[in-house]
Amino acid sequence: MQITILGGGGFLGRKLAARLAASGTLGDSPITELSLFDLTPPPPPAGASFPLRCLGGDVTDTAALAAAIPPGTGLVVHLAAVVSAAAEADFDLGMRVNLAGTLAVIEACRALPAPPRLLFSSSVASFSGGQAAMLGDDARQLPANSYGAQKAAAELLLQDAARRGILDAVSIRLPTVIVRPGRPNAAASSFVSAILREPLLGLPTPLPVEEDFALWVCAPSQAVTWFMHAATMDTAPLGLDRGVNPPGLTVTVREMLAALSPAERALVCPAPDPMVAGIVGGWPARFAATRARALGFADQAGIATILEEFRREDLAVTRAERGLGTSH
Repeated sequence: MQITILGGGGFLGRKLAARLAASGTLGDSPITELSLFDLTPPPPPAGASFPLRCLGGDVTDTAALAAAIPPGTGLVVHLAAVVSAAAEADFDLGMRVNLAGTLAVIEACRALPAPPRLLFSSSVASFSGGQAAMLGDDARQLPANSYGAQKAAAELLLQDAARRGILDAVSIRLPTVIVRPGRPNAAASSFVSAILREPLLGLPTPLPVEEDFALWVCAPSQAVTWFMHAATMDTAPLGLDRGVNPPGLTVTVREMLAALSPAERALVCPAPDPMVAGIVGGWPARFAATRARALGFADQAGIATILEEFRREDLAVTRAERGLGTSH
């Protein structure tokens, strides 16, 4: 199978590419080629037994997308996006990348001789309701921020493209993914990873919300597992509704901080931020996810497991990337 990951330079794209390289197969199909596409050519995963192409370009560029999604592509994973706070701060940029970019991806798939499976990274931000909400599988998407609106609109376009037979879409509405390796980014939810990652690096970090604030989260490995499952699942039971609320984990900031040592926890400093709290405060923290479980999507384990995964897989790499040496 020939696979393309758009947004392949991001942390989820890199982790998905590494999982594919380690397996060499997707379900029962050997991987014949993997194309990774981002603004600049992404780094290739180690140990791949199949050909790799690492390409740079804009997700709205028709020629660049045609090169990234060549004839014969059977799976497209669309992770390319402008994240939440950045999309809120720059409406035009968010619309161009998150919405016009998805339209360009649909057109690139439309040009293929056979419709590919397309996996789309949608978001919990496409819903609202806030801390008190418990959303069922039939909950209406009513986003309270531009990023969520762009994701919800892109889902509708992909759903219609699937109805028309242009592609075979599965939109996975990801929880807040923690713990992200590397540095803080422009996402409103960036603090959720930072309050765990930065103390483990020996660095102070601000906390823009109260400790009883609850979030719907998942680990990077669980997000990758959901994408791997969606790549090979039978999509017939989805019918017209191609969106899936995967079974994440509800956790409060206080519970997250309790997983740190006292010295690490002391590095998290209260610093109320109305802009950040206003964006993430609209996101629901609880989903039933009954449909996703029935479709075979696995549950996320507890916060201790998430933190241990970061310590094992990403802490040393993050420390080296940020020039912090082997310990701090």
